[in-house]
Amino acid sequence: MQANVLEYLTATLDRVPDHIAVLDGVTQLTFRELNHRALALASQIVKISDATSQPVAMFLPKGCDQLVALVGILRSGNCYVPLDVNSPAPRLAAILADLRPLCVITDRRHADRLPADHALVLLDAEPAAGIDPTATEERWTQRIDTDPIYIIYTSGSTGTPKGVVIPHRGVIDYIDWAKSFFTLDGSIVIGNQSPFCFDNSTLDIYLCMALGATLVLIPDQLFAFPAKLVEFLHDQKVSLIFWVPSLMANIANLRLLDKLQLPSLRHVLFAGEVVSNKHLNYWRQRVPDAVFANLYGPTEISVDCTCYVIDREFRDDEPLPIGYARRNSGVMILNEHDQLATKGEVGELCVRGSSLALGYWNDPGKTACAFVPNPLNPHYPERIYRTGDLAYYNECGEIMFVGRKDFQVKHLGYRIELGEIEHAALAVTGLGNACVVYDGAKKEIALFYEATGEVSPATLRQELSRSLPKYMLPTVFHRMDAFPRNLNGKVDRQRLAAELHSRSS
Repeated sequence: MQANVLEYLTATLDRVPDHIAVLDGVTQLTFRELNHRALALASQIVKISDATSQPVAMFLPKGCDQLVALVGILRSGNCYVPLDVNSPAPRLAAILADLRPLCVITDRRHADRLPADHALVLLDAEPAAGIDPTATEERWTQRIDTDPIYIIYTSGSTGTPKGVVIPHRGVIDYIDWAKSFFTLDGSIVIGNQSPFCFDNSTLDIYLCMALGATLVLIPDQLFAFPAKLVEFLHDQKVSLIFWVPSLMANIANLRLLDKLQLPSLRHVLFAGEVVSNKHLNYWRQRVPDAVFANLYGPTEISVDCTCYVIDREFRDDEPLPIGYARRNSGVMILNEHDQLATKGEVGELCVRGSSLALGYWNDPGKTACAFVPNPLNPHYPERIYRTGDLAYYNECGEIMFVGRKDFQVKHLGYRIELGEIEHAALAVTGLGNACVVYDGAKKEIALFYEATGEVSPATLRQELSRSLPKYMLPTVFHRMDAFPRNLNGKVDRQRLAAELHSRSS
Protein backbone atom coordinates (compact mmCIF):
# COMPACT_ATOMS: atom_id res chain seq x y z
CA MET A 1 0.00 0.00 0.00
CA GLN A 2 1.43 3.37 -1.03
CA ALA A 3 1.95 5.84 1.81
CA ASN A 4 3.27 8.95 0.06
CA VAL A 5 3.65 10.36 -3.43
CA LEU A 6 7.46 10.09 -3.58
CA GLU A 7 7.07 6.34 -3.95
CA TYR A 8 5.93 7.13 -7.51
CA LEU A 9 9.24 8.85 -8.23
CA THR A 10 11.29 6.11 -6.55
CA ALA A 11 9.73 3.44 -8.77
CA THR A 12 10.25 5.58 -11.89
CA LEU A 13 13.92 6.14 -10.99
CA ASP A 14 14.35 2.36 -10.87
CA ARG A 15 12.72 1.92 -14.30
CA VAL A 16 13.68 4.90 -16.47
CA PRO A 17 16.16 7.18 -14.67
CA ASP A 18 17.43 8.77 -17.89
CA HIS A 19 14.05 9.50 -19.46
CA ILE A 20 13.25 13.21 -19.83
CA ALA A 21 11.13 14.20 -16.83
CA VAL A 22 10.50 17.87 -17.49
CA LEU A 23 11.33 20.59 -20.02
CA ASP A 24 10.35 24.25 -20.14
CA GLY A 25 11.60 25.50 -23.50
CA VAL A 26 15.01 26.42 -22.08
CA THR A 27 16.00 23.64 -19.69
CA GLN A 28 15.29 19.94 -19.51
CA LEU A 29 15.97 17.41 -16.77
CA THR A 30 15.98 13.63 -16.68
CA PHE A 31 14.42 11.91 -13.68
CA ARG A 32 17.93 11.21 -12.37
CA GLU A 33 18.92 14.89 -12.67
CA LEU A 34 15.65 16.04 -11.14
CA ASN A 35 16.10 13.75 -8.16
CA HIS A 36 19.78 14.71 -7.65
CA ARG A 37 19.01 18.43 -7.53
CA ALA A 38 15.98 17.83 -5.30
CA LEU A 39 18.03 15.84 -2.79
CA ALA A 40 20.59 18.64 -2.55
CA LEU A 41 17.79 21.14 -1.91
CA ALA A 42 16.20 18.87 0.69
CA SER A 43 19.48 18.78 2.60
CA GLN A 44 19.55 22.59 2.68
CA ILE A 45 15.99 22.71 4.04
CA VAL A 46 16.88 20.19 6.77
CA LYS A 47 19.75 22.43 7.90
CA ILE A 48 17.27 25.26 8.49
CA SER A 49 14.85 23.14 10.53
CA ASP A 50 14.47 19.50 11.53
CA ALA A 51 10.66 19.83 11.56
CA THR A 52 8.50 17.64 9.32
CA SER A 53 5.02 18.01 7.79
CA GLN A 54 5.48 21.79 7.90
CA PRO A 55 4.92 24.27 5.04
CA VAL A 56 7.78 25.32 2.80
CA ALA A 57 6.87 27.99 0.27
CA MET A 58 7.93 28.10 -3.41
CA PHE A 59 8.27 31.55 -4.99
CA LEU A 60 9.50 30.74 -8.47
CA PRO A 61 8.41 31.43 -12.06
CA LYS A 62 7.13 28.62 -14.24
CA GLY A 63 9.99 26.31 -15.18
CA CYS A 64 11.99 23.22 -14.29
CA ASP A 65 13.17 24.81 -11.03
CA GLN A 66 9.61 24.66 -9.74
CA LEU A 67 9.57 20.88 -10.05
CA VAL A 68 13.02 20.67 -8.40
CA ALA A 69 11.72 22.76 -5.50
CA LEU A 70 8.54 20.71 -5.17
CA VAL A 71 10.38 17.36 -5.04
CA GLY A 72 13.08 18.81 -2.75
CA ILE A 73 10.49 19.99 -0.25
CA LEU A 74 8.81 16.58 -0.23
CA ARG A 75 12.22 14.90 0.17
CA SER A 76 12.77 17.03 3.28
CA GLY A 77 9.64 15.51 4.82
CA ASN A 78 7.56 18.68 4.51
CA CYS A 79 4.72 20.00 2.35
CA TYR A 80 5.03 22.56 -0.43
CA VAL A 81 3.11 25.81 -0.91
CA PRO A 82 3.32 27.25 -4.44
CA LEU A 83 3.05 31.05 -4.57
CA ASP A 84 2.34 33.17 -7.62
CA VAL A 85 5.32 35.38 -8.48
CA ASN A 86 2.86 37.90 -9.96
CA SER A 87 0.84 38.22 -6.75
CA PRO A 88 0.28 41.78 -5.52
CA ALA A 89 2.51 42.54 -2.52
CA PRO A 90 -0.38 42.77 -0.01
CA ARG A 91 -1.76 39.34 -1.00
CA LEU A 92 1.71 37.78 -0.83
CA ALA A 93 2.33 39.31 2.58
CA ALA A 94 -1.06 38.10 3.87
CA ILE A 95 -0.38 34.53 2.73
CA LEU A 96 3.11 34.41 4.24
CA ALA A 97 1.87 35.92 7.52
CA ASP A 98 -0.81 33.20 7.73
CA LEU A 99 1.49 30.42 6.60
CA ARG A 100 4.67 31.13 8.62
CA PRO A 101 6.73 28.75 6.46
CA LEU A 102 9.96 27.09 7.53
CA CYS A 103 11.60 28.85 4.58
CA VAL A 104 10.89 30.09 1.07
CA ILE A 105 12.52 28.52 -1.99
CA THR A 106 13.19 31.22 -4.58
CA ASP A 107 15.95 32.65 -6.82
CA ARG A 108 18.03 35.83 -6.90
CA ARG A 109 15.65 37.54 -9.30
CA HIS A 110 12.62 37.20 -7.03
CA ALA A 111 14.18 37.23 -3.55
CA ASP A 112 13.87 41.00 -3.06
CA ARG A 113 10.06 40.79 -3.42
CA LEU A 114 9.82 38.70 -0.25
CA PRO A 115 9.54 40.07 3.30
CA ALA A 116 12.88 40.18 5.09
CA ASP A 117 11.72 38.08 8.05
CA HIS A 118 11.63 34.78 6.15
CA ALA A 119 14.51 32.33 5.68
CA LEU A 120 15.30 32.05 1.98
CA VAL A 121 16.91 29.27 -0.03
CA LEU A 122 18.14 30.43 -3.43
CA LEU A 123 17.97 27.71 -6.07
CA ASP A 124 20.44 29.54 -8.31
CA ALA A 125 23.05 29.96 -5.55
CA GLU A 126 25.92 27.58 -4.90
CA PRO A 127 24.83 24.96 -2.33
CA ALA A 128 26.63 24.91 0.99
CA ALA A 129 29.59 22.57 1.31
CA GLY A 130 29.34 19.27 3.11
CA ILE A 131 25.73 18.48 2.26
CA ASP A 132 24.81 14.81 2.46
CA PRO A 133 21.93 14.11 0.01
CA THR A 134 21.13 10.84 1.82
CA ALA A 135 20.42 12.62 5.10
CA THR A 136 16.76 13.12 4.18
CA GLU A 137 15.95 9.50 3.36
CA GLU A 138 14.42 8.70 6.74
CA ARG A 139 12.39 11.91 6.82
CA TRP A 140 10.35 11.39 3.65
CA THR A 141 9.93 7.62 4.01
CA GLN A 142 8.21 8.16 7.35
CA ARG A 143 5.51 10.38 5.86
CA ILE A 144 2.12 8.66 5.85
CA ASP A 145 -0.90 9.17 3.63
CA THR A 146 -2.70 11.52 6.03
CA ASP A 147 0.27 13.91 6.20
CA PRO A 148 -0.04 17.09 4.11
CA ILE A 149 1.50 17.12 0.65
CA TYR A 150 0.63 20.68 -0.40
CA ILE A 151 -1.25 23.81 0.60
CA ILE A 152 -2.89 25.89 -2.12
CA TYR A 153 -4.23 29.32 -1.33
CA THR A 154 -7.55 30.17 -2.96
CA SER A 155 -9.57 33.37 -2.84
CA GLY A 156 -11.90 33.47 0.14
CA SER A 157 -15.39 34.96 -0.02
CA THR A 158 -14.25 37.68 2.40
CA GLY A 159 -11.28 38.59 0.22
CA THR A 160 -8.81 36.88 2.56
CA PRO A 161 -6.88 33.99 0.93
CA LYS A 162 -7.47 30.61 2.53
CA GLY A 163 -4.97 27.75 2.47
CA VAL A 164 -6.42 24.38 1.48
CA VAL A 165 -4.38 21.53 3.03
CA ILE A 166 -4.33 18.39 0.87
CA PRO A 167 -3.02 15.00 2.18
CA HIS A 168 -0.87 12.51 0.30
CA ARG A 169 -3.75 10.05 0.17
CA GLY A 170 -5.92 12.50 -1.79
CA VAL A 171 -3.34 12.81 -4.57
CA ILE A 172 -2.51 9.08 -4.60
CA ASP A 173 -6.19 8.20 -4.90
CA TYR A 174 -6.63 10.70 -7.75
CA ILE A 175 -3.56 9.69 -9.75
CA ASP A 176 -4.15 5.94 -9.40
CA TRP A 177 -7.68 6.48 -10.72
CA ALA A 178 -6.50 8.64 -13.65
CA LYS A 179 -3.80 6.16 -14.73
CA SER A 180 -6.28 3.31 -14.81
CA PHE A 181 -9.36 5.15 -16.08
CA PHE A 182 -7.60 6.75 -19.07
CA THR A 183 -5.23 3.77 -19.67
CA LEU A 184 -2.08 5.92 -19.57
CA ASP A 185 1.57 4.86 -19.71
CA GLY A 186 5.04 6.42 -19.81
CA SER A 187 4.87 7.18 -23.52
CA ILE A 188 2.55 10.16 -23.04
CA VAL A 189 3.78 13.75 -23.36
CA ILE A 190 1.90 16.06 -20.99
CA GLY A 191 1.36 19.67 -22.07
CA ASN A 192 1.05 21.62 -18.82
CA GLN A 193 -1.06 24.79 -18.81
CA SER A 194 -1.96 25.25 -15.16
CA PRO A 195 0.47 27.09 -12.88
CA PHE A 196 1.58 25.09 -9.87
CA CYS A 197 -0.47 27.37 -7.59
CA PHE A 198 -3.62 26.08 -9.36
CA ASP A 199 -4.60 22.54 -8.37
CA ASN A 200 -5.21 21.31 -11.94
CA SER A 201 -1.40 21.06 -12.19
CA THR A 202 -1.54 18.13 -9.74
CA LEU A 203 -2.60 15.75 -12.51
CA ASP A 204 0.25 16.86 -14.78
CA ILE A 205 2.94 16.69 -12.07
CA TYR A 206 2.10 13.30 -10.61
CA LEU A 207 1.25 11.52 -13.85
CA CYS A 208 4.78 12.52 -14.86
CA MET A 209 6.26 10.97 -11.70
CA ALA A 210 4.01 7.91 -11.58
CA LEU A 211 4.34 6.92 -15.24
CA GLY A 212 7.84 8.15 -16.06
CA ALA A 213 6.22 10.43 -18.65
CA THR A 214 7.58 13.74 -19.95
CA LEU A 215 6.07 16.94 -18.56
CA VAL A 216 6.25 19.88 -20.97
CA LEU A 217 5.81 23.18 -19.11
CA ILE A 218 4.25 25.38 -21.78
CA PRO A 219 5.67 28.94 -21.54
CA ASP A 220 3.01 31.29 -20.17
CA GLN A 221 3.43 33.83 -22.96
CA LEU A 222 2.24 31.32 -25.57
CA PHE A 223 -1.28 31.35 -24.16
CA ALA A 224 -1.62 34.96 -25.33
CA PHE A 225 -0.81 33.85 -28.89
CA PRO A 226 -3.10 30.89 -29.73
CA ALA A 227 -1.54 30.22 -33.16
CA LYS A 228 1.93 29.86 -31.62
CA LEU A 229 0.44 27.71 -28.87
CA VAL A 230 -0.97 25.24 -31.40
CA GLU A 231 2.39 25.16 -33.19
CA PHE A 232 4.08 24.39 -29.87
CA LEU A 233 1.71 21.49 -29.15
CA HIS A 234 2.40 20.13 -32.62
CA ASP A 235 6.18 20.49 -32.45
CA GLN A 236 6.46 18.99 -28.96
CA LYS A 237 4.18 16.08 -29.93
CA VAL A 238 2.00 16.70 -26.87
CA SER A 239 -0.43 13.82 -26.37
CA LEU A 240 -2.33 14.87 -23.21
CA ILE A 241 -3.61 18.25 -22.09
CA PHE A 242 -5.65 19.20 -19.02
CA TRP A 243 -6.71 22.82 -19.53
CA VAL A 244 -9.38 25.31 -18.53
CA PRO A 245 -12.06 25.55 -21.29
CA SER A 246 -11.45 29.25 -22.02
CA LEU A 247 -8.13 28.44 -23.66
CA MET A 248 -9.72 25.78 -25.85
CA ALA A 249 -12.43 28.31 -26.78
CA ASN A 250 -9.81 30.79 -28.00
CA ILE A 251 -8.38 28.19 -30.38
CA ALA A 252 -11.86 27.21 -31.58
CA ASN A 253 -12.95 30.81 -32.15
CA LEU A 254 -9.93 31.40 -34.39
CA ARG A 255 -10.41 28.00 -36.10
CA LEU A 256 -6.70 27.34 -35.73
CA LEU A 257 -7.06 23.55 -35.99
CA ASP A 258 -8.20 24.04 -39.58
CA LYS A 259 -4.66 25.15 -40.42
CA LEU A 260 -2.55 22.82 -38.30
CA GLN A 261 -3.50 19.31 -37.20
CA LEU A 262 -2.46 17.77 -33.86
CA PRO A 263 -1.94 14.10 -34.73
CA SER A 264 -0.16 13.28 -31.44
CA LEU A 265 -3.00 14.54 -29.23
CA ARG A 266 -4.84 11.60 -27.64
CA HIS A 267 -6.38 12.96 -24.41
CA VAL A 268 -8.12 16.33 -24.10
CA LEU A 269 -9.21 16.86 -20.50
CA PHE A 270 -10.69 20.06 -19.14
CA ALA A 271 -12.06 21.47 -15.88
CA GLY A 272 -12.45 24.65 -13.90
CA GLU A 273 -15.18 26.34 -15.96
CA VAL A 274 -18.45 25.49 -17.67
CA VAL A 275 -17.74 24.08 -21.13
CA SER A 276 -19.43 25.37 -24.29
CA ASN A 277 -20.41 22.52 -26.59
CA LYS A 278 -20.06 24.91 -29.52
CA HIS A 279 -16.31 25.11 -28.87
CA LEU A 280 -16.01 21.49 -27.83
CA ASN A 281 -17.70 20.25 -30.99
CA TYR A 282 -15.10 22.10 -33.04
CA TRP A 283 -12.29 20.33 -31.17
CA ARG A 284 -14.00 16.94 -31.48
CA GLN A 285 -14.32 17.38 -35.24
CA ARG A 286 -10.68 18.43 -35.67
CA VAL A 287 -9.11 15.90 -33.25
CA PRO A 288 -11.40 12.91 -33.85
CA ASP A 289 -9.08 10.25 -32.41
CA ALA A 290 -8.73 11.89 -28.99
CA VAL A 291 -10.59 11.05 -25.80
CA PHE A 292 -12.42 14.14 -24.49
CA ALA A 293 -13.38 14.32 -20.82
CA ASN A 294 -15.05 16.94 -18.64
CA LEU A 295 -13.75 16.82 -15.05
CA TYR A 296 -15.17 18.63 -12.06
CA GLY A 297 -14.07 19.35 -8.54
CA PRO A 298 -13.09 22.11 -6.12
CA THR A 299 -9.59 22.41 -4.63
CA GLU A 300 -10.89 21.01 -1.34
CA ILE A 301 -11.41 17.50 -2.72
CA SER A 302 -7.98 16.86 -4.33
CA VAL A 303 -8.68 18.33 -7.76
CA ASP A 304 -11.61 16.35 -9.25
CA CYS A 305 -14.40 14.15 -7.94
CA THR A 306 -16.47 13.57 -11.10
CA CYS A 307 -15.67 12.81 -14.73
CA TYR A 308 -17.61 12.57 -17.95
CA VAL A 309 -16.03 11.07 -21.05
CA ILE A 310 -17.88 12.54 -24.02
CA ASP A 311 -19.52 9.50 -25.53
CA ARG A 312 -22.32 10.96 -27.63
CA GLU A 313 -23.11 13.93 -29.83
CA PHE A 314 -24.31 17.23 -28.34
CA ARG A 315 -25.91 20.23 -30.00
CA ASP A 316 -24.05 23.52 -29.66
CA ASP A 317 -26.69 24.83 -27.25
CA GLU A 318 -26.85 21.74 -25.02
CA PRO A 319 -25.20 21.66 -21.58
CA LEU A 320 -22.46 19.08 -20.98
CA PRO A 321 -22.71 16.70 -18.00
CA ILE A 322 -19.98 16.58 -15.38
CA GLY A 323 -20.71 12.87 -15.36
CA TYR A 324 -20.25 10.40 -12.56
CA ALA A 325 -18.30 10.16 -9.32
CA ARG A 326 -14.78 8.92 -9.93
CA ARG A 327 -13.61 5.76 -8.20
CA ASN A 328 -13.49 6.01 -4.39
CA SER A 329 -15.08 9.46 -4.37
CA GLY A 330 -18.43 9.71 -2.60
CA VAL A 331 -20.55 12.32 -4.38
CA MET A 332 -24.05 13.19 -3.20
CA ILE A 333 -26.57 15.90 -4.06
CA LEU A 334 -28.43 17.15 -0.98
CA ASN A 335 -31.64 19.16 -1.17
CA GLU A 336 -32.52 22.02 1.18
CA HIS A 337 -33.69 19.48 3.78
CA ASP A 338 -30.29 17.68 3.73
CA GLN A 339 -31.87 14.67 2.05
CA LEU A 340 -30.71 13.01 -1.16
CA ALA A 341 -32.12 14.88 -4.13
CA THR A 342 -34.36 12.96 -6.48
CA LYS A 343 -33.75 12.79 -10.23
CA GLY A 344 -34.12 16.28 -11.70
CA GLU A 345 -34.15 17.99 -8.29
CA VAL A 346 -31.48 20.67 -7.85
CA GLY A 347 -29.41 20.52 -4.69
CA GLU A 348 -25.94 21.19 -3.31
CA LEU A 349 -23.20 18.85 -4.48
CA CYS A 350 -21.34 17.39 -1.49
CA VAL A 351 -18.38 15.01 -1.32
CA ARG A 352 -17.05 12.46 1.16
CA GLY A 353 -14.08 10.10 1.16
CA SER A 354 -10.29 9.94 0.98
CA SER A 355 -10.06 12.87 -1.41
CA LEU A 356 -11.16 15.47 1.15
CA ALA A 357 -8.73 18.16 2.26
CA LEU A 358 -7.54 18.12 5.86
CA GLY A 359 -9.06 21.59 6.22
CA TYR A 360 -7.97 25.22 5.94
CA TRP A 361 -4.57 26.16 7.30
CA ASN A 362 -4.83 28.07 10.61
CA ASP A 363 -8.59 28.50 10.24
CA PRO A 364 -10.66 26.04 12.29
CA GLY A 365 -13.74 28.27 11.94
CA LYS A 366 -13.86 28.11 8.14
CA THR A 367 -12.92 24.44 8.27
CA ALA A 368 -15.87 23.65 10.53
CA CYS A 369 -18.26 25.54 8.24
CA ALA A 370 -17.20 23.77 5.02
CA PHE A 371 -16.27 20.29 6.29
CA VAL A 372 -19.32 19.16 8.22
CA PRO A 373 -20.81 15.93 9.63
CA ASN A 374 -22.59 13.81 7.05
CA PRO A 375 -26.31 14.38 7.73
CA LEU A 376 -27.07 10.98 6.18
CA ASN A 377 -24.85 9.10 8.64
CA PRO A 378 -25.89 9.36 12.31
CA HIS A 379 -23.93 6.27 13.36
CA TYR A 380 -20.29 7.47 13.53
CA PRO A 381 -18.31 10.65 12.74
CA GLU A 382 -17.93 11.18 8.99
CA ARG A 383 -17.02 14.44 7.28
CA ILE A 384 -18.38 15.72 4.00
CA TYR A 385 -17.38 18.83 2.07
CA ARG A 386 -20.14 21.21 0.98
CA THR A 387 -18.97 22.55 -2.38
CA GLY A 388 -21.43 25.43 -2.69
CA ASP A 389 -22.21 24.19 -6.22
CA LEU A 390 -25.72 23.32 -7.40
CA ALA A 391 -26.33 20.21 -9.48
CA TYR A 392 -28.93 17.57 -10.37
CA TYR A 393 -29.16 14.09 -11.89
CA ASN A 394 -30.52 14.01 -15.45
CA GLU A 395 -32.63 11.23 -16.98
CA CYS A 396 -29.44 9.23 -17.76
CA GLY A 397 -28.25 9.39 -14.16
CA GLU A 398 -25.47 11.83 -15.09
CA ILE A 399 -24.67 14.78 -12.84
CA MET A 400 -25.46 18.15 -14.40
CA PHE A 401 -23.75 21.26 -13.05
CA VAL A 402 -26.14 24.19 -12.55
CA GLY A 403 -23.93 26.88 -11.03
CA ARG A 404 -22.63 28.36 -7.81
CA LYS A 405 -25.08 28.99 -5.00
CA ASP A 406 -23.64 32.50 -4.87
CA PHE A 407 -24.29 32.95 -8.65
CA GLN A 408 -27.98 32.53 -7.95
CA VAL A 409 -29.76 35.89 -7.70
CA LYS A 410 -33.28 37.12 -6.98
CA HIS A 411 -34.38 39.37 -9.87
CA LEU A 412 -37.88 40.78 -10.35
CA GLY A 413 -39.14 38.19 -7.90
CA TYR A 414 -37.60 35.27 -9.80
CA ARG A 415 -34.74 33.01 -8.70
CA ILE A 416 -32.20 33.12 -11.55
CA GLU A 417 -29.05 31.13 -12.28
CA LEU A 418 -26.58 33.48 -14.01
CA GLY A 419 -24.81 30.46 -15.47
CA GLU A 420 -27.94 29.53 -17.43
CA ILE A 421 -27.84 32.92 -19.17
CA GLU A 422 -24.14 32.49 -19.96
CA HIS A 423 -24.79 29.06 -21.44
CA ALA A 424 -27.52 30.43 -23.69
CA ALA A 425 -25.27 33.29 -24.82
CA LEU A 426 -22.39 30.96 -25.70
CA ALA A 427 -24.65 29.16 -28.17
CA VAL A 428 -25.25 32.36 -30.17
CA THR A 429 -23.45 32.36 -33.53
CA GLY A 430 -20.58 34.82 -33.58
CA LEU A 431 -20.12 34.96 -29.83
CA GLY A 432 -16.71 33.80 -28.64
CA ASN A 433 -17.18 34.06 -24.91
CA ALA A 434 -19.75 35.33 -22.40
CA CYS A 435 -19.89 36.26 -18.74
CA VAL A 436 -22.92 37.55 -16.82
CA VAL A 437 -22.64 39.95 -13.88
CA TYR A 438 -25.56 41.09 -11.73
CA ASP A 439 -25.85 44.67 -10.51
CA GLY A 440 -27.94 44.26 -7.37
CA ALA A 441 -28.24 47.98 -6.72
CA LYS A 442 -29.71 48.74 -10.14
CA LYS A 443 -31.41 45.33 -10.55
CA GLU A 444 -29.70 44.85 -13.92
CA ILE A 445 -28.38 41.74 -15.62
CA ALA A 446 -25.21 42.67 -17.53
CA LEU A 447 -23.75 40.50 -20.28
CA PHE A 448 -20.07 40.93 -21.12
CA TYR A 449 -19.10 39.22 -24.35
CA GLU A 450 -16.35 38.64 -26.88
CA ALA A 451 -17.47 38.35 -30.51
CA THR A 452 -15.78 36.98 -33.60
CA GLY A 453 -17.89 39.17 -35.91
CA GLU A 454 -20.51 41.90 -35.86
CA VAL A 455 -22.95 40.99 -33.10
CA SER A 456 -25.10 43.89 -31.87
CA PRO A 457 -26.89 44.01 -28.50
CA ALA A 458 -30.21 43.99 -30.38
CA THR A 459 -29.24 40.79 -32.19
CA LEU A 460 -28.05 39.22 -28.96
CA ARG A 461 -31.26 40.06 -27.17
CA GLN A 462 -33.32 38.65 -30.03
CA GLU A 463 -31.32 35.41 -30.10
CA LEU A 464 -31.45 34.98 -26.33
CA SER A 465 -35.21 35.50 -26.30
CA ARG A 466 -35.53 32.23 -28.25
CA SER A 467 -34.23 30.22 -25.27
CA LEU A 468 -34.72 32.43 -22.19
CA PRO A 469 -37.83 33.90 -20.58
CA LYS A 470 -38.13 37.68 -20.65
CA TYR A 471 -37.19 38.14 -16.98
CA MET A 472 -33.81 36.45 -17.63
CA LEU A 473 -32.79 38.58 -20.59
CA PRO A 474 -29.80 40.88 -19.99
CA THR A 475 -30.60 44.58 -19.97
CA VAL A 476 -26.98 45.77 -20.29
CA PHE A 477 -24.49 44.57 -22.93
CA HIS A 478 -20.74 45.23 -22.95
CA ARG A 479 -18.56 44.00 -25.78
CA MET A 480 -14.87 43.45 -24.95
CA ASP A 481 -11.89 42.61 -27.11
CA ALA A 482 -10.68 40.13 -24.48
CA PHE A 483 -11.84 39.19 -20.99
CA PRO A 484 -9.51 39.71 -18.04
CA ARG A 485 -8.06 36.42 -16.85
CA ASN A 486 -6.81 34.99 -13.58
CA LEU A 487 -3.42 33.32 -13.42
CA ASN A 488 -5.10 29.94 -13.96
CA GLY A 489 -6.66 31.09 -17.25
CA LYS A 490 -10.23 31.46 -15.94
CA VAL A 491 -12.30 34.57 -16.58
CA ASP A 492 -11.68 37.08 -13.76
CA ARG A 493 -15.27 37.73 -12.65
CA GLN A 494 -14.27 40.12 -9.88
CA ARG A 495 -12.57 42.43 -12.37
CA LEU A 496 -15.63 42.30 -14.64
CA ALA A 497 -17.83 43.22 -11.67
CA ALA A 498 -15.52 46.14 -10.93
CA GLU A 499 -15.66 47.12 -14.62
CA LEU A 500 -19.47 47.10 -14.48
CA HIS A 501 -19.43 49.29 -11.38
CA SER A 502 -17.03 51.79 -12.98
CA ARG A 503 -19.14 52.01 -16.16
CA SER A 504 -22.29 52.53 -14.10
CA SER A 505 -20.77 55.27 -11.93
